[in-house]
Amino acid sequence: MSCGEPHETDCSEILDHLYEFLDHEMPDNDCTKFEVHFEECSPCLEKYGLEQAVKKLVKRCCGSDDVPVDLRAKVMGRIELIRTGHQIPETDVVETTDSAAQTAEPTPQEH
Repeated sequence: MSCGEPHETDCSEILDHLYEFLDHEMPDNDCTKFEVHFEECSPCLEKYGLEQAVKKLVKRCCGSDDVPVDLRAKVMGRIELIRTGHQIPETDVVETTDSAAQTAEPTPQEH
């Protein structure tokens, strides 16, 4: 995705690190680069808004569930593999989600 205009920070770099920006997991000077880019690039700003809305929805629906630390590490590892172009076998993904479901503590259901 790109608006076709040149930017100091390339659209692909912005989109590759969008979740780090959304999760406040980057240095302030990098955050500033993102903010400047969003002011200049409406397609990236639109993508940011969409991802921000999805994140808020997930938090509202699933925000009270604790995520096991090892699951977070596995998910982040998979994301990095995908970003670098590696393919993850479907069976590996299924096994990871099944084992995570078994290790997660049950939470009371609200009606």
